[in-house]
Amino acid sequence: MASDLTLNESDHDQMVSGRSLWGKSGIRPEWRPIEQSFSTDIAVIGGGITGALVGEHLTARGFSVVIIDREEPGFGSTAASTAMLQWEIDSTLTELEDYYGFERAAGIYRRSGAAVAGLSKLIAAHGIACGFRPRNTLYLAANQEGARELLEERQLRRRAGLPGVYLEHPDLFTQFELDRDGAIYSPGSAEADPLLLTWALIEMSVRRSARLVNASVTALHSEGDHVTAETDGGHVIEARHAVLATGYSMPGLYMPKLHRTSSSWALATVPQDPANFWRERALIWEDSHPYLYMRTTEDNRIVAGGEDDGTADPEARDLKLPAKIMAIREKINRLWPKADTRVEHAWCGTFGETADGLPLIGPVPHMPHVFAAYGYGGNGITFSYLAAQMIGAMLAGMHRDWFEDFALDRDGPGLRRFGEDRLGAGNELR
Repeated sequence: MASDLTLNESDHDQMVSGRSLWGKSGIRPEWRPIEQSFSTDIAVIGGGITGALVGEHLTARGFSVVIIDREEPGFGSTAASTAMLQWEIDSTLTELEDYYGFERAAGIYRRSGAAVAGLSKLIAAHGIACGFRPRNTLYLAANQEGARELLEERQLRRRAGLPGVYLEHPDLFTQFELDRDGAIYSPGSAEADPLLLTWALIEMSVRRSARLVNASVTALHSEGDHVTAETDGGHVIEARHAVLATGYSMPGLYMPKLHRTSSSWALATVPQDPANFWRERALIWEDSHPYLYMRTTEDNRIVAGGEDDGTADPEARDLKLPAKIMAIREKINRLWPKADTRVEHAWCGTFGETADGLPLIGPVPHMPHVFAAYGYGGNGITFSYLAAQMIGAMLAGMHRDWFEDFALDRDGPGLRRFGEDRLGAGNELR
């Protein structure tokens, strides 16, 4: 029985606008057009951070791989990311417990932590120069009620064996000079330059004989024991398996109740005096909607983002950029008055969030030999690493019950958050 999937056409400028600061010191991988049809073990569709992680992992497992992208690798959702590599998920442990029960929720959080640790080891083992730095995180309460909720969240995390401490206002103000009612202070996260990381991973794959090709896959056909990818140039790629890693530009998969489209905005300031940074240059994010998130860079800038809303139209999103950047600057000033908030880079992008804050990873229903790797939400890069590991295990014939936590056709109480209608898709900047 054959199954078919038509892939949507979209350009990077439909998904991302403005100018981020990533990749300035990197060497871009060389990609080539397809000159003839060919066969391979794995066709990875998408050359951003997810496709790069999948390609690296599968070539390390000995598979022959082709990474296919219609535009220059990394300049879609990856270039728009603020690359805060966090294990803390957009849905709190408390929310996930309400959705799926304590044991399942705790397991999801532990695997997110393991994914950040695994990515850190990968970068260190290969000496990847991508501005990677381990960072602690500060999850800030928006008000007194939020502080009470964060205290309860930390107590639940302690029960799950997750690291971190709760800081009340006096401790938070004394230690970090942040005037908030409370915060969870946690180790185990990191930051990086997402473009440099993507390009390095692709080059690692190419050194293991992977191909990086410039083409648009217009359709996938799953039949028998293989998948055929049609390209816009008339050539076809026959593969044993295909992995969809197309980021914001998601094919027309039918997944009711699971995801919706929104937009987010981000900025990078002028370089700061390092003496004026907050303690440890920790990753900062807020328990509020929309929330502010902040990090620093190797060249001493502040990168901040947020102001998310339901805008899906690219033109409408872009028109909001000046006002949204001003709002982010004002929030930075209120939180950290020492900051010089003059802006050198500003950008925005369409993203998607799932109802439970979790990624979509695994077999595509009704499409044998086709897998999805979509790290939606604020943990996109963390989940992309998890996707590479999971898909590699699946291709090796291994299955774990917890794989179902991220399945495309999963269902559960958490999915009711977005209502019963079918909704759009994308990927968040953080």
